[in-house]
Amino acid sequence: MTKNLISLLEEKTALSTKVINNIIKLLDEGCTIPFIARYRKEYTNGATDVELRIFEETYNYFQKFLSRKEEIENLLKEKNFLNEKVLKNLNEAKTLQALEDIYTPFKDKKSSRTSDAIEKDLEPLANIIQCMKYSIDDVEYKAKSFLNKKVKSINEAIDGAKDIIAQRYADDFKSKEIIRTLIANWGSIEIKEGKQFDKNGLYTAFANTTEKLKYIKSHRALAILRAVNEKQLSIKIEIDEKHILENIKKYKIPSQANTSRSIVFEAYKDGLKRLLLPSLKREALANLKEKASNEAIELFGKNLKELLLTAPLVNHVILGMDPGYKTGCKLAVIDKNGNFLDSAVIYPTKPKEDIINSSKTILNLIKKYKITSIAIGNGTASRETATFIDELIKKENLDINYAIVSEIGASVYSASKIAQEEYPNLDVTIRGAISIAGRLRDPMATLVKIDPKSLGIGQYQHDVNQKELALKLENITIDLVNKVGVDLNSASYKLLSFVSGISEKLAKNIVVHRTKIKKFSSKEQLLDVKGIGAKAYEQAVGFLRIKEGKSILDNTGIHPEDFSLTSNLQKNYKIEEIKDFEKVSIELNTTPLKLKDIIAELLKPGYDVRVEFNQVKFSKDILNIEDLKEGFTLSGIVRNITDFGAFVDVGLKNDALLHISQISNKRISHPSEVLSINQNLDNIKVLSVDLEKQRVALSLK
Repeated sequence: MTKNLISLLEEKTALSTKVINNIIKLLDEGCTIPFIARYRKEYTNGATDVELRIFEETYNYFQKFLSRKEEIENLLKEKNFLNEKVLKNLNEAKTLQALEDIYTPFKDKKSSRTSDAIEKDLEPLANIIQCMKYSIDDVEYKAKSFLNKKVKSINEAIDGAKDIIAQRYADDFKSKEIIRTLIANWGSIEIKEGKQFDKNGLYTAFANTTEKLKYIKSHRALAILRAVNEKQLSIKIEIDEKHILENIKKYKIPSQANTSRSIVFEAYKDGLKRLLLPSLKREALANLKEKASNEAIELFGKNLKELLLTAPLVNHVILGMDPGYKTGCKLAVIDKNGNFLDSAVIYPTKPKEDIINSSKTILNLIKKYKITSIAIGNGTASRETATFIDELIKKENLDINYAIVSEIGASVYSASKIAQEEYPNLDVTIRGAISIAGRLRDPMATLVKIDPKSLGIGQYQHDVNQKELALKLENITIDLVNKVGVDLNSASYKLLSFVSGISEKLAKNIVVHRTKIKKFSSKEQLLDVKGIGAKAYEQAVGFLRIKEGKSILDNTGIHPEDFSLTSNLQKNYKIEEIKDFEKVSIELNTTPLKLKDIIAELLKPGYDVRVEFNQVKFSKDILNIEDLKEGFTLSGIVRNITDFGAFVDVGLKNDALLHISQISNKRISHPSEVLSINQNLDNIKVLSVDLEKQRVALSLK
């Protein structure tokens, strides 16, 4: 089984046998993907975490494949069906679907008509007819010998035999694969109004249309399938049956005259229409949903990756502002490590418009805590709050920057178990303001505390495979957290739980131990944490950082297993001048890949792979949607990317739509070719304003 597995992986991944064996061995030893990608490059030829994730998926798939193949072989052996032909077919199969197709004819489950005919002992007659060597008269003559209490007439005997032949055709894995391919390449989906169709609803554009299965976009497929579930639309798969029947005549029915070929053709036709096409059409719809789901999950993952890689604002004391009208604007101050300092509530907007007292409160907080940046949530009253802050900064000549940040998911966090554990004595509204401030200080550290599905990125997230979506988002978060690195002295237990080798329980133990000792001064102290053994330490330690530790190496991604090597390197070489990595790596008994990584870390200790902070700029002359007119020019920030366009925050209550057709003068196949999450955009034109639906359409052309 292992040999077969390696062969399949070689074929699918194009990796060498040695590398495949190395990766499997590392995985079996309990090494995580981030650890293998970063610290075992010499065993994987420098495979990235993305490549290793794909390998892991492929590895798991083929393990299931070989297990199922073995199971089928054993089942067929027990029934004495495993001959050379069947075994050859099984050995040539490359997918789970192919295995199931080969196994289908041997399953006990048949259509009721087929089972009935078999019970009437009509299989020998089916064999006589299907060999197509006898004339129809001969077939009718031979059918007489099958008449008994169960079979009353010649026609009944022949019809029963035809049912068996129909089932055989429907079960033939080669015929099934041909028609499956035809449906995939040439099939269409016919969309009609459903029983509960709403003529003024969301799905009017889909009704009474036909689309090629092969070309339907994932977001359209998911919308249509949702409408079907809501009984707004009905769908069916259409395929040119005449073409299939002509091919059956041409390739499966011999052309000899005076034989039973007409009976066989009728049986095949029945097998096609009654048994094969309905099941393959259902399968095609299932495949359409799976494909659309997978593409939506990939897009969601890409958006999450870009969101988590948003640049942090380091070494700033930040004021978080959660705007509101009647309930006021909630304030929370956090220090440069993200620790909560103070809170307040002000009323700078309607209905109170208490500018004087609001200004005093803000100025007092700035003076008391030496606040250097302000984060304003982009929800209700955001624009008015930003205008108030902008005017206050100018009036008081304050050396402070402010940014509008997405507050989506902040309310989810503020009422969550994590928030209750972190801030048990604070009101939920203040927790929300803390989350807004945290999104400016360290977006990744803040956002990992929130279910990604609550972050307003992606499309049709509730319609996709939830298990696969959760796994995808978790893996992306894990890989990025480890790529960036985690500050051991300020990270929440939730952020620590994404570090390689650290479970949520161990993460909580680290926080408890950190509180006890005040702070970590060396990575070695991790071994004093309850539950952290040699393996967990090995997997985790390289991804943790201590900014002011005993050694500069504690603030790098250099693994302690390489500290001795690093010391040798520092003593005997000027690392800035090393050009011949091959030569030096031989001298130090290491590999060029490892040497380059160590030098990169030494040259930039504490380096953050995320880009520098980019302040959001908003025009200040637009207060609400009523002020907008076609042709206006705005600036904004991309909050979400879908297959059909991007949603841009221009300071209104609802994000505006930048349709894919309006993104570039050049033809693009997907918005992500040009745009990314949290990208700042200038000179965006307003295409249209729909006051009734509160929608704004934009253009970059």
